[in-house]
Amino acid sequence: MKKQIVKVSLEVPADLAKDLIPVAQEIDRLHESALWSAQGQFEQMKLWRLLNLVFGVPAAALAAIAGGTGLAGTVPTQVPGVLALISAAFGAALTTLNPSRRVSQAQSSASAFLELQTEARQFLLVRLLGMSREEAVEQLTILTDRRNEVSKTSDPPNLYAYWRARRNITKNGGQSYEADQKGRS
Repeated sequence: MKKQIVKVSLEVPADLAKDLIPVAQEIDRLHESALWSAQGQFEQMKLWRLLNLVFGVPAAALAAIAGGTGLAGTVPTQVPGVLALISAAFGAALTTLNPSRRVSQAQSSASAFLELQTEARQFLLVRLLGMSREEAVEQLTILTDRRNEVSKTSDPPNLYAYWRARRNITKNGGQSYEADQKGRS
């Protein structure tokens, strides 16, 4: 099966000077990269939040039940011990995976990529027209450096998060604005 490339482009202003077109194309690439990265991080965040609940709730519940049955003394002594061991296994998974930290990290990265996406869009559609080539290249360099810094501190999305991000962007219209649809019908 051939892999389909999905491009989510902005429209380059028609009256843009020819020497700014390569800058505009690069800004568009940054915008698209930030869009995919933000959506991937949001999906990653949802997954880690779910895993935090999947491991945390049973760990707490089993620990409480083990303590209660152990103190009640009405069940064989192995039951509280087994429940405590299962609870410890869930607690170990929570400690090892550290989903709460990963939720915070993914949310922070997603927000940073969303900021970059917005800044790239505004740069391309609003500010670029009034700039000289030198100013535009300087601003592009700053934006690229910011993107690189955010990328360095972001965990890469797993396959599931990537699949969900792709589905949201391509099929569900995720991160699209009604204003962008006007005049394109």
